[in-house]
Amino acid sequence: MTPSTPLADPQLILRGIHKSYRAASSHSSARPIEALCGVDLAIDAPGFYAIMGRSGSGKSTLLHLLAGLDRPDSGEIWVANRAVHALRESDLVTYRRRDVGIIFQQFNLLPTLDALENTILPGVLDRRPAAALAQRGREILEQLGLADRMHHRPEALSGGEQQRVAIARALLFSPTLILADEPTGNLDSQSSAGLWRLLEETAAQHKIIVLMVTHEAVAAAHCQRTFILKDGRVAGAFESHGLDPTQLAHRSSELARTA
Repeated sequence: MTPSTPLADPQLILRGIHKSYRAASSHSSARPIEALCGVDLAIDAPGFYAIMGRSGSGKSTLLHLLAGLDRPDSGEIWVANRAVHALRESDLVTYRRRDVGIIFQQFNLLPTLDALENTILPGVLDRRPAAALAQRGREILEQLGLADRMHHRPEALSGGEQQRVAIARALLFSPTLILADEPTGNLDSQSSAGLWRLLEETAAQHKIIVLMVTHEAVAAAHCQRTFILKDGRVAGAFESHGLDPTQLAHRSSELARTA
C-alpha cells in the first residue's frame, strides 16, 4: 500500500501529520513551534471518541486540521475516503460546510436568529431550497427535544439548549464527522452530563464519528475510545467506555508518562 492510498473503507485516518507555527517575533530567524510532530491516528467505525492531552499537546491544532480550517505542513488526512490534505481552497469551503460538523465551546449562534434559523444557516449559505431546509431543520430540532424552542433566540435559551442548537446545525448536512471542541466548557454539571449522553446517542443514531477534544476524564468516560496526545504525538489509545473517571484519568496519565 502506498502512502497516498487510503485504507479500505476508512472513516478517519491521519498519517504522519506535522504542523509548525512561527512565533510572533521581530526576528525573521525565530524558530518555529512544532504543534504536531508526526501524528498517526485511525478510526474505522462510527462512534463517540475522545482526544485528551495537556494544554499545548496539540489538541486544538489537530481539530483545526480535521475541520479544514488549516493545512498540515506534511502528512495525510483522510475522511470517508476523501483526501482533505489535498483539497483546493474552494473544495475545502464545501468540505467545511457539508462534510464536517463543528460544535464549539462558545456555541457560535447568531443572536439575531432564532434556533431554527441558526440551524439552517449553513444551508442558506449553500443556497439550498428554503422549504426543504426549514423541514430538515425542524426535524433535527424535534429529534433533539427542541420542538417548542425552535423560534426562540439564543438569549431565551439555556446553555444546554443553545448547545443542542449547535448540534442541530452540525447535523444539517448529515456529515461523516462531527468535531466537538470542549463542548461543555460553558455548561453546568447536569447540562454537561446530558450533552455527553446526547453526543453518544447522536453518533449511534446517525452512524457518524463524533470526535471530542476534552481535558475532563468524566467526559471521556462517555466515549468508546480515548486517544492521548502528548508533545504533538499520539501517546496511545484505550477503550474507555465503562471506565469510571478515576480509572480513566489514571490510565491516561500512565500512557502519557510512559510514552
